[in-house]
Amino acid sequence: MSWDAEAEELRRRRALAQELGGAERVARHHDDGKLTVRERIERLVDKGSFQEFGALTGAAAYVEGRLAKITPAPYVMGLARIDGRVVAIGGEDFTVRGGSSPGLDRRKGGQGGLVEDLAHEYRVPLVNLVDGAGGSVRTVARTGHAHLPGVDTFGRSVELLARVPVLGAVLGSSAGGPAARAVLSHFSVMVEGTSHVFSAGPAVAERALGERLTKDELGGADVAVDAGGAIHNRVRSEEEAFAQVRRVLAYLPSNVWELPPRAGGDDPPDRREEALLSLIPRNRRRMYDMRRLLGHVVDRDSLFEVQPTFGRTVITALARLDGFVVGLIANNPMHLGGALDARGARKIEHFVEVCDTFHIPLVFFVDTPGFMIGRAAELAGTLPAGARALWAAQQATVPRVSVIVRKCYGMGGMVPTATDPLALRLAWPSAEWGSLPIEGGVAVAYRREIAAAADPAKRQQEIEEELRALNSPWRTAEAFGVEDIIDPRETRPLLCRLIEAAQAALRGGLGPKTRAGVRP
Repeated sequence: MSWDAEAEELRRRRALAQELGGAERVARHHDDGKLTVRERIERLVDKGSFQEFGALTGAAAYVEGRLAKITPAPYVMGLARIDGRVVAIGGEDFTVRGGSSPGLDRRKGGQGGLVEDLAHEYRVPLVNLVDGAGGSVRTVARTGHAHLPGVDTFGRSVELLARVPVLGAVLGSSAGGPAARAVLSHFSVMVEGTSHVFSAGPAVAERALGERLTKDELGGADVAVDAGGAIHNRVRSEEEAFAQVRRVLAYLPSNVWELPPRAGGDDPPDRREEALLSLIPRNRRRMYDMRRLLGHVVDRDSLFEVQPTFGRTVITALARLDGFVVGLIANNPMHLGGALDARGARKIEHFVEVCDTFHIPLVFFVDTPGFMIGRAAELAGTLPAGARALWAAQQATVPRVSVIVRKCYGMGGMVPTATDPLALRLAWPSAEWGSLPIEGGVAVAYRREIAAAADPAKRQQEIEEELRALNSPWRTAEAFGVEDIIDPRETRPLLCRLIEAAQAALRGGLGPKTRAGVRP
């Protein structure tokens, strides 16, 4: 006796699942400039590698005991490979009820869903393709009772942040649970114009607050990425979003029990860039391009910036040195002179925790006059945000190297120069440091002496010149207050050697950290 009939029924049901919400809704989805969830998975993962689970799940209609129609559950998930590495992947199907929760016996995706369980148990990265509205008040009518918040917990979502890479791509308008999961990521990206992230959409905001806003005004990339920092990067197309997900994944291990993968290249570790010798202006008030500096030091074409449009006083990036993955944190003198503001501090805190979780050594390039000052900075919470960044840097267990290229003052200068047995502080001859920059500090500390002078401006200049001579990095090096002063051209060769030497220490720290994990 054969099971041909059942095999044919299985084939038919799988074919029905491929139709998603139907031809009309799929066409409307395409007209909005968006791919379907199945097309997204196909474009992102290695060809033919997607193994789906739960394809037969959905709302079925029967006629005389035979399936006549099925509306698939609005979530597609399974295991796949990206550049040969196994990942768990899933996303909402917006063509079915706007990707809202189907209220199944067991969730396929979302908080507490099978896709998260697969990532957790198999210790593989999780990729969330976010395009859904989350819960609905219709759930009350369907179930006959209201759900207490917390029943559908984010516990697994939070737990994953301490175990495996979690990457989110926001590819449509997302609110509620899906939006929260996008934020609960080590890295997230959204598409300009077609993607939005908010706690609740414009209709709810208008009803509750009387605010009449478009989706872009409430949760577009300008808000979610540039202003709020809820999402890390913004791109112009879904294809660019997939490329960034693949790029970031290549820097990360599959889980915290592994080291980041080393990538071979043809960039010699002993390369000395002559341009570094003249990159820092002798005029201390002149700006320069810190990104250019970083590009001269790291492996060619390996620099990937995270949150480039948020907290712009700081640059955070993943890169490679002789093929080894490193996390770069650099003050950006092109914005507020490199002073650390609240947004920049939040950016540092998150990035440090990500690197520490996945055993990525940190390299700081320092040029900061300290914390941003003034009323606006105080209202923005610069001091507590900066203290949290300092706390994160002090708590990090990965090897750290600080390269002080120019200014390093005050508490803002403490963040990248935390001292412990695994931290090294190197300086260029252009470096200077202290409690306060000499210009502002002299005016305060020597206020009475300057005021009593026959020529106050001249006396202030004299004091500044006297202190600047004492403030020389050579004197600090003589007292072994800094580990070394180096020729700028030596930066890449030295860092490559240090990062290679650090691998044994990194292997000794494999596994989850004692803290809870990465905070969103």
